[in-house]
Amino acid sequence: MHLRAENLSARRGEDLIFAKVSFDLEAGDALVLRGRNGSGKSTLLRVVAGLLRPETGRIVLVGPDSESDRPPREASHYLGHRNAMKSELTVAENLTFWKTFLGNDPSGVGISVDAAAEAVGLAGITHLPFGYLSAGQQRRMAFAKLIVAHRPIWILDEPTAALDTAADHLLTSLISAHQQSGGIVLAATHQPLGLDNVKELQMTGFAGVEQETWG
Repeated sequence: MHLRAENLSARRGEDLIFAKVSFDLEAGDALVLRGRNGSGKSTLLRVVAGLLRPETGRIVLVGPDSESDRPPREASHYLGHRNAMKSELTVAENLTFWKTFLGNDPSGVGISVDAAAEAVGLAGITHLPFGYLSAGQQRRMAFAKLIVAHRPIWILDEPTAALDTAADHLLTSLISAHQQSGGIVLAATHQPLGLDNVKELQMTGFAGVEQETWG
């Protein structure tokens, strides 16, 4: 399986945010989006995740022999700036909800809530309300959500936000393990993630619209 984007463009309101964006990612690849704030990184990720409709172009999953009829969003995890957890529920209740609600992808199976908490270095605190955790701990638990329900494509918007150096390394190891198992990663970040098999896409935003140049 691989993920292909062809000639994508997107608007927010009346504004054209980016245009003529294409990429092709094989199993195990990572695509890192670069560019200043407002250059369209988050918008592109939301288009790939199926949260926004593209103005032009398309995104397809490609199997061994042909394009899949399955929308790419069904094979994707999206982690944005917010962690998508309920503060008043315990960590275990939050992760159990996502594990049950999302289920597994045909390409793999997620791990248990306790194993996921251990994988992000926070075993033993799943009984606490999510709102009691520090910002860094909350971000780690948001990553645990990615591994309790399997999806082959991870779409990550500023994943290192609120993380210290040790957590950065843990995040890199989780993403690397996902790649090694054949997963695909798209990430917008200002910080190097230290990954293998990385491609970069430079987003130019409104400047690109004026100059008709796109990375």
